[in-house]
Amino acid sequence: MDIVFDQAQASFDQRVVLQPLSLRLTERRIGVIGLNGSGKSTFSRLINGLLLPSSGRVVTNGHDTATDTAKARAEVGYIFQNPAHQIVLPLVREDIALGLHTRRLSKDDRDRAVLAALERLDIAHLLDRRAHELSGGEVQLAALAAVLVTEPDIVIMDEPTNQLDLRNRNLVQRVINALKENVIVVTHDLGLIADFPRVLLFHDGQLVHDGPAAETIDHYYRLAA
Repeated sequence: MDIVFDQAQASFDQRVVLQPLSLRLTERRIGVIGLNGSGKSTFSRLINGLLLPSSGRVVTNGHDTATDTAKARAEVGYIFQNPAHQIVLPLVREDIALGLHTRRLSKDDRDRAVLAALERLDIAHLLDRRAHELSGGEVQLAALAAVLVTEPDIVIMDEPTNQLDLRNRNLVQRVINALKENVIVVTHDLGLIADFPRVLLFHDGQLVHDGPAAETIDHYYRLAA
């Protein structure tokens, strides 16, 4: 993973929501924390071109998100705060296969890829389940499988334990820890990123601290007091 922010700024309706930011991300596990409205989700969406900087630039694995958007997006799988909104087809197998529609694969190859993505997360039993029948934890994992089937280098998860009970929250944490992909987690669940080598703290649209998890979380507690 190699993500470069070069004086990247984000503005909406002449309001700056992320101040000019320059940094480089190479660690395999990175956490992003901050109060509501601090700019952390804006930051994460700039990484794969879901949002484009109003000035400066963002380069993800060598691809400028503004001028080479398709290639930048192919590097990054993104799971939103409400992953149910990402599951658009009735059956889990159909939804996961959707990510492969641009690839010239036979039906058998698609089916194998879908099953392999589910088996990675130990949820092959969901293959023929209907999306509206899934529990919160199952929805989160099904959305992750739909991302993993496209073979991204980086996975971004925005509030992955939001509204999950303790069992499903712990399940999601175990899955994140086991992923071979690079992972960026945007979260209010500080325990989820407590052992990450690097955590970014945003406040009022600015990066105010950048360091190991324990150090950054301590800074966050003092900021939020």
